[in-house]
Amino acid sequence: MSASQADMSVGPAQAAVAGRENGRIRRHHLADRLYHWTMAACVLTLLATAFLPIIGYKFEWLGLHWTTGVALTALVAIHIVRAVVWQDFWAMVIDATDIRNGWRLLTRVIGAGPAPGLPGKYNGLQKLYHAGIAVLVLSIIATGLLMLLKIDTPLWRRDPYRLSNDDWGVVYAVHDFAAMGLITLVMIHIYFAIRPDEWRLTRSMFRGWISRAEYDAHHDKARWRAEQG
Repeated sequence: MSASQADMSVGPAQAAVAGRENGRIRRHHLADRLYHWTMAACVLTLLATAFLPIIGYKFEWLGLHWTTGVALTALVAIHIVRAVVWQDFWAMVIDATDIRNGWRLLTRVIGAGPAPGLPGKYNGLQKLYHAGIAVLVLSIIATGLLMLLKIDTPLWRRDPYRLSNDDWGVVYAVHDFAAMGLITLVMIHIYFAIRPDEWRLTRSMFRGWISRAEYDAHHDKARWRAEQG
């Protein structure tokens, strides 16, 4: 049987299913993927320049550390504006449906109960993770900008006397604890990114899309009205 004859033997219903499964749903635009990977490079650079000297790898880290911190600040500011103005800001906010689905998931793990519903573009745990990352990164940025008062750069002269010693102690404590928390969340992120059952999400951060079949299986269309990729 020729290829054309095989195509003619497939009924309309089967052809519709095949077309749907071969389709692509856009999950991340190019600008968002570029932001994600640039932010990842900044965060990893900041963690490396902060902690490698502590464990014995000595190098001139300060210049790279503060310039990367300024770059991260600019990236996050752009991301906030883009999220509020051009994107669906509420898609990443935990709502009552996420809480209900989370409770149902917990009750099924420890006993029996109704199955949780499908999430929108992001599930409750992803939204919770995003909130945690936001708190830590914003804490690091706020304290890091204050710490710039302690160094000389081509753009400004140091002025460490704007804050008292006690205030500087708070700034350093918040900055360091947030950095250590960020290490933990980065490890969690990498772990889930390489899990086979989450590979569709990792792939979408490289290519920008998930398949139509993945969209149908893992997402509530009423909560995420996706566009063709």
